[in-house]
Amino acid sequence: MKVTFQLNGELQSVEAEPDRPLLWVLREDLGLTGTKFGCGRALCGACTLHVDDEATRACAFPIKFAEGRRITTIEYLENDPRGKAVIDAWIEKDVVQCGWCQPGQCMSAAALLKEIPNPDDEDINAAMAGNLCRCGTYGRIREAIKVAAAAVGKEVVL
Repeated sequence: MKVTFQLNGELQSVEAEPDRPLLWVLREDLGLTGTKFGCGRALCGACTLHVDDEATRACAFPIKFAEGRRITTIEYLENDPRGKAVIDAWIEKDVVQCGWCQPGQCMSAAALLKEIPNPDDEDINAAMAGNLCRCGTYGRIREAIKVAAAAVGKEVVL
C-alpha cells in the first residue's frame, strides 16, 4: 500500500503493509531513529510523536492511518516555537538521565503547551501520565515544562 503524508514539513510517500506501525516505517524505512521503541503497546510513551499536532503513540499507529496527515517527530520539534522552548528547557533543567524516554516526553510536553499554554501541576501530571521515565526525572520534567511555558509566553507577548 502506498501512503502519502507530510513528515516534518515535507511530503513523503512510502510503500508499506497497511497495518505496519508508523514507528517502524520511520525508524527502519526512513531512517528517523529519534522516535524510540519502548513497550510496543502504547503504554510507556517512548514512541510519542505528533499526528496533526496531537501526541500519538507511533508503535500502535498503523501506517494506513497516516494518509494525508501531518506527522512531526522529535527530529523536527525545534522548528516549532513551543518545541524549541521545550528542548531548551530540558537542557536548562538538565532533565535527561538515560535519555531513552526523553523524545517522547518532549513531544508530549510540546503537545500539552499547544493545548494549554500555561499548565498547572494537575494539567502537567494528566498530560504526561502516559510517558514513563525509568530514571524518575518527573520533578525535573515538570519544572522544564513550566520553564518552557514561561518562555513561550514571553515570546507571544513580544
